[in-house]
Amino acid sequence: MIGIIDYGAGNVGNVRRALSQINRESVILDSVYGLCTGLIECLILPGVGSFRPAMENLHIRGWDRSLSEWISDDRPVLGICLGMQLLCEGSEEGGFTKGLGVFRGAVGKIPGPVKLPHVGWNTVNWVSDRLCREGRMGKVSHYYFVHSYALPACADTEGTSSLDGEIFTSVARRGRIVGFQFHPERSGSVGLELLSQTLEGMGV
Repeated sequence: MIGIIDYGAGNVGNVRRALSQINRESVILDSVYGLCTGLIECLILPGVGSFRPAMENLHIRGWDRSLSEWISDDRPVLGICLGMQLLCEGSEEGGFTKGLGVFRGAVGKIPGPVKLPHVGWNTVNWVSDRLCREGRMGKVSHYYFVHSYALPACADTEGTSSLDGEIFTSVARRGRIVGFQFHPERSGSVGLELLSQTLEGMGV
């Protein structure tokens, strides 16, 4: 069973529908007490909006502490869009705010003379093929992005994307923790395929 964290800043409905399309059972968790059932194998941390209020919501609802404990037990988490950013060391959005500290580096505004937010389809340049077959095959697919802030390339980067020549991390991984800056649940059949492959690669 996959638990989708509902902390008031995530598009949980779309994520659940995507999981259903790849024949994965899921449940929406609006409280940390949902973890007490012992049925949850993997957590998905979605997110839309701004970093600071999202991090505050996680703290108010106790998810920051529960996620840290879950991760320290080497259990899988998938962060999507803002959810990936929350797994970083912090973000400069609205002034520096500390994150969950999994992926190394801080999120910043995409630099350069670019039109923000970055909304629409973009490709991923796979740095590693550990997550999915696409990297091994050299296949190029498009995924749907909606963001103005991103994690620069770092030691945890699995894939990068670029906007007007500015490169940022679009896929990150550290152990069994994976982050997508884009929305696989809004990226059609290629997004669903990537989501399925990623969960398998995380051992879920």
